[in-house]
Amino acid sequence: MKCILNYYSAVFIFLAVVSGIVSAAEKDLKVPSCRVVPLPGHRTAFLYQGKEVAVWHYGSQYPRPFFYPLRSVKGTSLTRMGHPGAPDHDHHRSVWFAHHKVGGVDFWSDLGNGKVKQKQWLAYEDGEDEALMAVLLGWFDGQDKLLMEQEVVAAWRPGNGLGHELELQLTFRPVAERLDLEKTNFGFLAVRMAKYLSGHFGTGQLSDSERRKGEKAIFSKSARWVDYSGPTPAVPDGREGIAYFDHPENPNYPSHWHVREDGWMGSGFCLKESHTLKRESPLVLRYLLLAHSGNAGHPQLEGVAKDFKVRPGFSVSKSSRPHRHFEVRRK
Repeated sequence: MKCILNYYSAVFIFLAVVSGIVSAAEKDLKVPSCRVVPLPGHRTAFLYQGKEVAVWHYGSQYPRPFFYPLRSVKGTSLTRMGHPGAPDHDHHRSVWFAHHKVGGVDFWSDLGNGKVKQKQWLAYEDGEDEALMAVLLGWFDGQDKLLMEQEVVAAWRPGNGLGHELELQLTFRPVAERLDLEKTNFGFLAVRMAKYLSGHFGTGQLSDSERRKGEKAIFSKSARWVDYSGPTPAVPDGREGIAYFDHPENPNYPSHWHVREDGWMGSGFCLKESHTLKRESPLVLRYLLLAHSGNAGHPQLEGVAKDFKVRPGFSVSKSSRPHRHFEVRRK
């Protein structure tokens, strides 16, 4: 009997000690608010306080990678896959990178020969203020020849009480000494809005930094930003949407915009003229997508533009930290 009591006493003491260690570990454990998490099926998710806010898809079954969904603070999916009424526009995958003619190759349509593939991920960084992802893409022609590489840095961050921000820095490096980007309305960063935010299929409205409204007033015009917003299932009596900001350091700033009432918007980098990429001086483009809810009128969006203007960009470099090949940081 005494042996049994001693046994249970020892077990009780052991469990108490272990419980104390676990409790101390739980107190010390702090999970960052902003995280980037690789998932099965060639996907990478951005999480805020444990909730999924955006997902990067880069599987080989797609002609090019894309983000879907891009959610508001209410959880609303603000983008969609494909056109609401045109089956030949299935290449409109939420938020994606493409260009109609790169060295004569069509990288825009799914019927084109060009494919954009993720070659490798470079770095994932979690944090309280933002989560960072750096990946390397390759642009391949119909013979699987690499024409250029595209480094993508995506930063997801909570945005000044207005909503979530997806900040993008794109660096294009041609393999040859020179590579021509032909004049086109299409490319590089495109956004297909959810059906209920479309001006034609829903009740959304286009506006821009110059206080113009609607497709006819904004199409091909230059502006510092464009906004597409309206009532959503989560906010039927208010507005949610995406504001798309060009950065002052981008060539051709302020951008000319390709917008449509059917729910599409994109900065037309080559809308007015062609551009030649040079290997010795890579092209760097910076954009910001604000997934906003509530009070995001012209004055508030102007404030976001001013903040984005002075915000440092990113650098990707070999890491000196253990167990990391690369790291991405603000400059």
